[in-house]
Amino acid sequence: MKKYSFILLSGGIGKRMQLNIPKQFLLLAGKPIFIHVLEKIDSIDEIAEVIIPCPKEFVEKTESIIKNYNFSKRIHCIEGGDSRQESVYKGLQEATLDHVIIHEAVRPFVSVDEYETLIHCENENAIFGTDIPFTVLQGKKVVEANLNRSNLVNVQLPHKYDRKKLLYAHECARKDAMEFTEDASLYFHYYKSEITILKGSDYNIKITKPVDRQIAEVIYKEKERY
Repeated sequence: MKKYSFILLSGGIGKRMQLNIPKQFLLLAGKPIFIHVLEKIDSIDEIAEVIIPCPKEFVEKTESIIKNYNFSKRIHCIEGGDSRQESVYKGLQEATLDHVIIHEAVRPFVSVDEYETLIHCENENAIFGTDIPFTVLQGKKVVEANLNRSNLVNVQLPHKYDRKKLLYAHECARKDAMEFTEDASLYFHYYKSEITILKGSDYNIKITKPVDRQIAEVIYKEKERY
């Protein structure tokens, strides 16, 4: 059985949420959002360790919150980077296993079954994604190009990768001063190799804005409490 390091990105500082605390600490059904993620993965045998990159000033608070719950896995909080990409890089350096799952602390609605689907996917590199249901055009102030949405995918997390290969790709990106918004695009840029896209879920929202909190409470009542 393959064992995985699980990198849980917790780099939020609450800017888009218009609050003075990181969004991962906001309560969902009485618990910090990131705790819902940890509760799900704690039951998955293939996940052997958890690494949480977070802002330096919140490492101690994150550790303190985790102590209130009886998790069975080794959970290690580390100082994250100035960007999401830098935080992933630090997490990859800290991880001790050959396979890694990357997730975001503010995506609490990924089910155990979905984690298992990712883990058991034959390809060692896989992501979740959903179809794009709206029209997408290229351009800012003026329209520059049409994009065919049937050929596009809305990228969701979690992802899984061969850790050493992804780490090397990150090192190349650092050398080339390249910035990516997530790891599938970074990995593909350097390897041009196949990354399996698994069918994602509309429930798998990322809680980043005030309206997302309201949506999350509705999803929890519908999906999580039973």
